[in-house]
Order: sequence, then C-alpha cells, then structure tokens
Amino acid sequence: MADTPTSTSLVEFRNLRFSYGDHCVLDGIDFSIPRGKVTAVIGPMGAGKTTALRLMGGEQRAQMGAMLFDGQDVGQMNHTQLYAARRRMGMLFQFGALFADLSVFDNVAFPLREHTDLPEPLIRDIVLMKLNAVGLRGARDLFPSEVSGGMARRIALARAIALDPELVMYDEPFSGLDPISLKTAARLIRQLNDSMGLTSVFVSHELKHTLEIADHVIVLANGKLAMEGTPDAVRNSTDPMVYQYVHARPDGPVRFHLPGAAVDEDFGLAPHFGNAR
Repeated sequence: MADTPTSTSLVEFRNLRFSYGDHCVLDGIDFSIPRGKVTAVIGPMGAGKTTALRLMGGEQRAQMGAMLFDGQDVGQMNHTQLYAARRRMGMLFQFGALFADLSVFDNVAFPLREHTDLPEPLIRDIVLMKLNAVGLRGARDLFPSEVSGGMARRIALARAIALDPELVMYDEPFSGLDPISLKTAARLIRQLNDSMGLTSVFVSHELKHTLEIADHVIVLANGKLAMEGTPDAVRNSTDPMVYQYVHARPDGPVRFHLPGAAVDEDFGLAPHFGNAR
C-alpha cells in the first residue's frame, strides 16, 4: 500500500486509446476514479466499459495514452511490477467465475495461498471473516454447484476482498440476479467500500441501484467519454448521449449499427443488377 497518496484519484485514464484490431473501442478518453469512493461506469453495449476494467487490471494495454494506478502507468509495467500492482486490486468477474472443483472456503482462500506465505490457521480466520462479511460463513464447505447464482456472486466478492485490496473492480455485479439478491449485492458494494476504506469501480446496466449507491459516475458512449459527474448530474443531464441512455430512448446519437463496410459492398449489390436478364 502506498505510504502517502499523491493524488485524490487512485486511477486515471489519460488520452487513452484502445482498439481490437481495426475496431476502436476507446478513443482518446480522460477520466479518473476518486479514492475511497464508489464509481459506476455506465453506457450502452460496446461502449468499452469492460475493456476499461481490463485496462485497469493490466489484462489489456493501451495503444496510446496512459492508464495510471496510484500514479504508475500499468501499461508500462513489467511482469513483476504488474503482479505486485494486482495484489492491491480485487476483481469480481461477471457471474462470479468461481473454481468449480474447489469448495467455497478454498475459493476464497485461493488468493491468500497464491500471493502470501500466511500460515493455514491465519488463512482460515481471514477466509471465515470475509465469508461472514458477505453473510455466507455457513456455506464454507459447499461447492459452487451447490449454491445459488446470487450466493456465488457474494462468494466471489469475498474472494475479491480476501487480500484487503485498495481497488475492487466489479464487472456487471447485478446481471442475472433476482430483486432480493440484486438489492443485497448493491448494499454489500456500498457497505464494504465504506467499512474497509476501499475504492470501488463497477460496470452495470442496472441504472436504478447503480445510481443509488454510486458517488461518482462515468458515462461512455461511441468510444468517447460522454459525461463524468455525480449521480444527480447524470440523471438530470440534457446531453443527447447521456439522456438517450438514462431514459432508454431507442433513437439518438448512440448508434445501433457498429460501423462497417457499406451495405451494397457486404451484400454484393452492384449496378449490373439493372442489366440482369
């Protein structure tokens, strides 16, 4: 953990550009993730939200610009530096991504055994504390196939906070949850962030609960930063891109078709059709 924070932002995107092949996903974007806050990254499908999380964790590297974690450019880190940075991060993958052949206890213990030399009695105490924090200490001896989808997500959250990270990232934490599980997950994100002094960033399409628990909101659309501000500012925005997304309008500047070749080129249409016999 850094001795003295040098910035109010733990994560910063600076003029960052990232493409998958010829398809540009993020085009020169700038935004920051404030320390100690819950930040929501929202926007239409294909806006680059999950890609932004991958860049934060170093799974992807920008082709231009910088992705700074605590002032250090993750894209320029070597393997050892990146491994050390990831020890300060936790990740909740969409649908949990638990190890099917490990018990709930061993799933949560995995990062502790992988990244530390702690003795097993201490690991046991930490695992049980983390499971207790998400209300599932009683599920420690079960396997992922024996728990519900909502419970699996909470177990994955216990694993994500096992190392007491500074930054916790959530990829669609509310996807596929029933109303009770969704409310529970939203409350846990908020409570754990405040009680553990975390910095949390999550990607979500579920706007109601997202805007209820977030301190800070980043809106991505069409490869650009459409807006960055408070939940109230996002709700009341008159920016066409933000308004279209927040109010679920089918028509507007957020494109439906991904840019590609001209229709006549893809379908082989040509003027010679007029000469057909």
